[in-house]
Formats: sequence, structure tokens, C-alpha cells
Amino acid sequence: MALVEVDAVSKSYPRRAGLRTEEHTVVENVSFSIEAGETLGLVGESGSGKTTVARMILGLVAPTRGAVRVDGVDLAHASRSQLRRLRRQMQPVFQDPYAALNPRMKVLSIVTEPLVIHRREAGIDVSRSALRSTALDLLRHVGLEESALSRYPHEFSGGQRQRINIARALALRPRLLILDEPVSALDVSVGAQIVNLLRSLQREHGLTYLFISHSMPLVRYLSTRIAVMERGRLVETGEAETLCAHPREAYTRQLIAATPELPVG
Repeated sequence: MALVEVDAVSKSYPRRAGLRTEEHTVVENVSFSIEAGETLGLVGESGSGKTTVARMILGLVAPTRGAVRVDGVDLAHASRSQLRRLRRQMQPVFQDPYAALNPRMKVLSIVTEPLVIHRREAGIDVSRSALRSTALDLLRHVGLEESALSRYPHEFSGGQRQRINIARALALRPRLLILDEPVSALDVSVGAQIVNLLRSLQREHGLTYLFISHSMPLVRYLSTRIAVMERGRLVETGEAETLCAHPREAYTRQLIAATPELPVG
């Protein structure tokens, strides 16, 4: 059974049109699955519906039609306890490393915040020494030193902030990371370092990724399979290397031609 199943989901929002209100569809009849341990790359231009799909998987918005199942559980019919469990298994890493961190919190508190929030359900030791030990281990996994624990977000570069975001996402030992344009706000060389870190973490922890990007070369490098979205629809899916070498759709060919190769590897 797939870890994530997106089954014919659509999402519409009401929109004013003069004196009338009409439905504006941003995602239409999208289906795909993500197997445990793989990376599915979801690629398309801005406005193609990628982030809306991610938000539906995270349970932040409900589909207008269709179903999202995580670990076999339909999110629309899950109990509160089931949702809490599933949300521990799914963690997001957002696009903007500057906006994603609370500027008033030190890194120790930022990285361990998920542990404190979920301490009861997960039986987590939240003593000061346990939290510090866990935070130190998480930082080392993402290539940061112990001295980072007592500092604030503004004291770090963009790439370092994204490493802190990733450390926080790993705190609950999730099975799935949803990576929504995680390097688009970084310069090319720093972004390449983050991508290589993500690849290393996946091998080490057996993680599953949904990797969202507008960059086809980046998606090809990190992904097992690729799903291409255009204007809310899924237009092409396939194994990463095969799809990039022999794209069926003109839109996919445009995406490949529009973005340069990245210095990763």
C-alpha cells in the first residue's frame, strides 16, 4: 500500500464575478500515489496548483471532491487522534527560510517546539536536558554546530536557516517530508548544498519526499518519479529519467528547456 494516495482530488474556491459568485477551480481531478521511501517530484509553473495539492495532503485544506489517504487513512474521515498521529508523520519544509522561523525564539526552542507540542501523544521526554540533547543531535544531522542552539534566526544565512527548518521537520521522526520549493529563495550554490543534504538525509533515515518545484533539472536530480502539473491538472507522470529524456507533452518540454542545469551531484 502506498504511503500517500491522492485520488481524483479537485479544489475550488468561491469567487465574485460581478453580482454573482462562481466557483474558481485551482486543482482538477488530480491522482497520484507516493510509495514509502521514494521521492515524487511535483513540478509546474507558479499557479499550477502544486502548493494546493500539498496543503490537501497535509490536511490544511479539504478537497472539494476526491480523497487524500495517508497510511491508508482518509483524511476527510479521520478522527482527531488519527489526524494528530498522521501530522506527526508528515512534516513540511517551506519555501522561505526567513519567514518560517519565529524571530523571537532561539534555535533550541525552534527545533524542539514540535516535541513539546506532541509530547503527550508521543510520550516524549521534554526535560531541559533531553530537549537540548535531541536538538544538538538534529543540528548535527543538518551540518550545524552546538553554538547555534543559543542564537536567533537573524544571526544565520539563508542556507543555515533552511537547515534549521529541516532539523525542526525531522524532530518528530516523520515518514514523509513535503518540501515546497525549499531552495527557490536561496542562491544556486547554497541551494545545491541543501539538495544534497536532503538526499543524504533520505538515505540515512529512509524518508519519503514530496518535492515541489518549478525547476525540472532540480526535480530530476532528486526524484524517483515526476508528476507534471499545468493549470491545476496533472498532464504527465513517469520515472524521472525516462520522463526527462522522452517527455510526451509540449508543456513538459517547455519546463525542461526553461530552467538551466544545477551544480549538484
